[in-house]
Amino acid sequence: MTSVEESNDFEIVRSLPHGHVAAILGEIKALKLDRLLLSRNCPEKSLALALIASRIINPQSKIATARALRAETATTTLADVLGIESFTDTELYRAMDWLLDRQPQIEATLAKRHLNDGTLVLYDLTSTYFEGHSCPLAKVGYSRDGKKGTPQIVFGLLTDSTGCPVAVEVFDGNTADAKTVSSQIQKIRGRFGLSRVVLVGDRGMLTDARIREDLRPIEGFEWITALRNTQIRKLIVNKSFQLSFFDEKDIAEISDPDFPGERLIVCRNPLLATERARKRKELLEATEKELEKIVQATKREKRTLKGKEKIAIRVGKVIPKYKMEKHFCFEIDENSFIYTRDEEKIAQESSLDGIYIIRTNVAPERMKEKDAVKAYKNLAAVERAFRCIKTVDLEVRPIYHRLPDRVRSHIFICMLAYYVEWHLKKKLETILFEDHEKDIASELRQSIVAPSKRSPAAQKKVQKKRTRDDLPVLSYKEVLRYLSTIVKNTIQPRLKGAMAFYKVTHPTTLQQRILDLLGTKLDCTQ
Repeated sequence: MTSVEESNDFEIVRSLPHGHVAAILGEIKALKLDRLLLSRNCPEKSLALALIASRIINPQSKIATARALRAETATTTLADVLGIESFTDTELYRAMDWLLDRQPQIEATLAKRHLNDGTLVLYDLTSTYFEGHSCPLAKVGYSRDGKKGTPQIVFGLLTDSTGCPVAVEVFDGNTADAKTVSSQIQKIRGRFGLSRVVLVGDRGMLTDARIREDLRPIEGFEWITALRNTQIRKLIVNKSFQLSFFDEKDIAEISDPDFPGERLIVCRNPLLATERARKRKELLEATEKELEKIVQATKREKRTLKGKEKIAIRVGKVIPKYKMEKHFCFEIDENSFIYTRDEEKIAQESSLDGIYIIRTNVAPERMKEKDAVKAYKNLAAVERAFRCIKTVDLEVRPIYHRLPDRVRSHIFICMLAYYVEWHLKKKLETILFEDHEKDIASELRQSIVAPSKRSPAAQKKVQKKRTRDDLPVLSYKEVLRYLSTIVKNTIQPRLKGAMAFYKVTHPTTLQQRILDLLGTKLDCTQ
């Protein structure tokens, strides 16, 4: 047993979190992402890798990231492991420019890994708000963040059928979804060299115009999308299908002369229908509550709301709040205001609750009904990617860069960080609150239209919050936090002239299990 006197022979002069750094850099190496950036080492490559890893470890501004990497203010062992000794802020930004120059080559290699001829390619678009007004890319457009009137950028993400990211592109903040499709087709055919693919996009992306002008003329290019509600109503009017289809089944394939050479797969989800009816009821009641305030304002004795124009302005401020104006009729006079529900329009919309129609030109012998529906539903994987990139993990927003290429590089760094995270999560599924037996869950699903369910093993894991080998179930962020408690200690012997040495704390049973799943090996004695 070591005595107090012996223990005083050494001094721990610094301890830096290390376990999560080892795991992330280990996954980068396993994915050969480091060699994908450049086969040889150079300062720009090391700083680019540090930016990607830092986005996963602790997403923050580039200046704050620089402080976290410098030896004097380091918060992890990241710079030490990557061999980064000293650098300026200018050199860090230069590394961003260097990485952006390599984006086409990197994405082409990722496409070669994850895509092939005849494969499904998922594409979706999102926006994120911008700080400042000096960047030419920052424009006011349709905000998916609920930040009306705020400058933003738009970026589109291409993934494989499972949601693994392959490429990203940044657009002006006022770019419409459909306007981004042609550049993705050129990228898939030109840069990726794929002649046969099935492009999956939502109804706002793959519009009639885009299908007619961009997709149909290209031999070997197929698509899967969905119809808008206006198109579905027209099909009902034309009696292309009847709601009685769903008395005995929840999926049916039809054809219509307005969509020559295409398949229309009609689906009805009862649970979705119930949820939409509930939400509509709540929004109608909330809108009526606001409108009733205006009615009372026209009747009160003091400061009575008068004047047709003034009442209309007040209504105009209230009615867009819940987007229910289409379901109301208004009568505005100089001294009164009356509103009523448009029951006919409400009934028309209600009749389509839970109904959606998949539109595709993929032949039946190549893709069954359920597979086409599944492919469209897989767009949820891109939406999950956006949630991780924007809010949950990587915090792409807000964006402070002023130069367009720096903005593009920032988005590309976040995509590469998500690429690493995506693979980390796949390896860690058994200890995360993820369904690690999705294939079994898919087999137990009664219909592709029905809501997805977790496998029995995943339900048990979530219920008990313990894994099969009786370890705690964690969230992805908890895994990184827990690994960060493995620290690298700098130990200085008190003996004059003795060299300092390093020692990494020994992992716990759970930490070792995480490292084993990732294939990460720690050198605890250096």
